[in-house]
Amino acid sequence: MIDTLADTLNSVGKETERCRFPDGSTVLVLPYGGRILGLFAPGAAANFYWTHPALESERTAAAFYASDDWHNSGGDRTWLAPEVDIFFPNFPNRDTYFQPRQLDPGDYALTTTDRGLELTNRLTVMLSRSRRQVELQITKLVSPAPNPLRRERGLGGLSQIEYAGYTLRTSLELLGRGLEPVHPVGLWNLVQMPHGGDLLIPTYVRTEPKVYFGEIADLDLIVSDRLVRYRMRASGEHKIGVRAVATAGRVGYLHQMPDRQWALIIRNFLVDPSGEYVDVPWDEPEDMGYSTQACNVNSALGSFSELEYHVPAIGGSTGKTRTEDVAQVWAFRGARETIQAIAACLLTAELSDES
Repeated sequence: MIDTLADTLNSVGKETERCRFPDGSTVLVLPYGGRILGLFAPGAAANFYWTHPALESERTAAAFYASDDWHNSGGDRTWLAPEVDIFFPNFPNRDTYFQPRQLDPGDYALTTTDRGLELTNRLTVMLSRSRRQVELQITKLVSPAPNPLRRERGLGGLSQIEYAGYTLRTSLELLGRGLEPVHPVGLWNLVQMPHGGDLLIPTYVRTEPKVYFGEIADLDLIVSDRLVRYRMRASGEHKIGVRAVATAGRVGYLHQMPDRQWALIIRNFLVDPSGEYVDVPWDEPEDMGYSTQACNVNSALGSFSELEYHVPAIGGSTGKTRTEDVAQVWAFRGARETIQAIAACLLTAELSDES
């Protein structure tokens, strides 16, 4: 699978780079868009991530990248927040939503360092509310993330589980003098995964998610004292956000694969409630403080589930001109019972055998 995907992309001029870590985990990096497009366990053919169906053949991939549409290849990508400033050029008018091409795909340069693969994109964006241009640099470093359960002895069946993981170190820097925006700007990291699973957001206290858009059925959004569970299976497009003060810094996505095995993808990241989380609901632009989000997409854009998290912003009233974030992705695949036990261990004990 990794060879097929890489060959297809290379054949249409979208060169890839693969990196195999000491534990056998392999990532496929696509500099076009600054994406980690594939995550593969040792000896496994299946990608943990969703990729655009157009990438299944050279003919469709060539047509996809030749189009004027947003080239959403899939995988793990980095955007910027607030969305209302970066993606709505005429905000508060929301008639036009546009992914700035200098951000995605951007112009990422890839270098190999002694620490891992590094991607760098220098860009200028216009903030719609202040009408100010801001020059920024995004740097991404991909390096190993050993299995967090490698020292554990209490979980049975681990030897039969496939594992792959990586660490992503992302930095954002304001460039130039006098360019600090009126509204702060923050990193926004997103992973796209196969549609139809359950997103698991552990929380310190009971908290009601904010629905950004779409109507979500009560059966699909289950809130308990220590967990928000979002069943991402509906048609259309929907999004929720959870506040930083309540979130624990890990989010998981549990789903069954076509071969009947189960997969669990976990993102482990730092939440700093003292930081300025600036992404806001579109109709409430002063309602800040959301660190964790999820977007269900089953529409003309594709069929995938997004696990999203934000990094405290820089610029404006923050007094900061640079930030750096370090996060891990841990991905497991195997028998349902063992995958559920891993989810209970790394996320929350509230998960039951009915998961």
